[in-house]
Amino acid sequence: MFSKWPHNAPAASRLRRTLAFRLAAAYSLVGLALVLLATASLYFVLRTELDKSTEQFLADKLHVVRTILQERPSDRDALREEIELETAARRYQQFYIRLLDDHGVPILTTPGMADQLDVAELIRRTRNRPEHSVSMTGLHGRPFRVASAIAWAAFSPPRDDTIQIAVDVSQEEGLLRHYRLWFWAILLASSILFPLLGYGIARRGIRPVEEIAATARRITSTNLGERIQAEGYPSELASLAGTFNKMLERLEESFERISRFSADIAHDLRTPVNNIRGEEEVALARARTVDEYREVIESTLEESVRLSELIGDLLFLARAERPLTELRRERVNVDRLLSVVCDYYEASASNGGISLVTNQDAEPLTAELDRALMLRAVSNLVANAIAHTPTGGRVTLAARSEDAATRIEVSDTGRGIPAEALPRVFDRFFRVDPSRSSASGGTGLGLAIVQSIITLHGGQAEITSQLGQGTCVALRIPLTAS
Repeated sequence: MFSKWPHNAPAASRLRRTLAFRLAAAYSLVGLALVLLATASLYFVLRTELDKSTEQFLADKLHVVRTILQERPSDRDALREEIELETAARRYQQFYIRLLDDHGVPILTTPGMADQLDVAELIRRTRNRPEHSVSMTGLHGRPFRVASAIAWAAFSPPRDDTIQIAVDVSQEEGLLRHYRLWFWAILLASSILFPLLGYGIARRGIRPVEEIAATARRITSTNLGERIQAEGYPSELASLAGTFNKMLERLEESFERISRFSADIAHDLRTPVNNIRGEEEVALARARTVDEYREVIESTLEESVRLSELIGDLLFLARAERPLTELRRERVNVDRLLSVVCDYYEASASNGGISLVTNQDAEPLTAELDRALMLRAVSNLVANAIAHTPTGGRVTLAARSEDAATRIEVSDTGRGIPAEALPRVFDRFFRVDPSRSSASGGTGLGLAIVQSIITLHGGQAEITSQLGQGTCVALRIPLTAS
């Protein structure tokens, strides 16, 4: 027995081909994708909210300074409090404001702004983006968000002042940087844990499959009675185990039938061979006359004919059970087919004192059949009925249409079949007579051949019988070829 993989195949290559590895890889990829999506989404939401908060802060400050310039332009203390004093009281998120008149001369400036920011760079960055904040790096490397806006001052005459504002966002950037570190740490830990956990889960999940495979490896032709114990399995694998057990039951039944079939073949082949051998040994024991030799030859010829018929029947059954066996269907007049069989067996029935009749409908009945095979099936039934019908009995052939099918019946008034034997009458070599007497010349394959022919046509063979009243075999063949 060859191994599934070559012995020199790398272990990593063999691992990649296992179902557990593929499931673990799928679990890991899906898990990492979900972690990546979740953390990236949280990072995006956090950054968006921080930016929105900074924008709102800048807008509020601009609005406050504008309001003072519009409503209380002479209130220098209020402007000084907003621009110079408030930022000194803040511990976090420092901001800087510079107010310029319409000639660009600074009026008020937050202390320390020149030490933190390049004012010329601030003017250049905000010149073409009024009231829109932009990012900027301070003189000491600290990140800022800066904006510039025009404010109408209600002096006499009125003037347009310029407000320049910058807010330190290093705390927000530090928070985002800390989050990114956690993000990569979580992603790294997930990339290690997910494969390990996924492989463990996959191995545990496919353990029932391995148990099924182990049971299958233990089963041979000598222990087909072993079954898979599916208790505790998931529903899908329990269904698989149940299907496998049913398959084993069918295989066990098939092996038993093959064993019985082999024994029956050996018995039925041995009988004519032993008869031929015995006749020849007796004939050769001493000198015989010509007539005696003729009797021996005639006897051995009869046994040879029986042997040839038996072999022919077995070959027919073997061919009929091949999956690729094809029928030569043609439009057949069923009434005419029954008449041909009736004419052929008329003499044999008359010699036995049996009436052979056909019941036909007024309208011709036709069907798509293999004419040669159907002739053989009906002939086997008629021959069997004649062989089991006593003198004075009757064998009837009938055909009719029935629910998109053609029904052919062969009934007799013979001895009948016991009820316990009916389920096995279509088995090969089965004889109702327990002594297996072959005095009638039958091989025990007639009804098995009938069953095979009807199965090839996609139909069914049914039998009913009552002891002392007779037997009826019905062949039901669908009109549509399957």
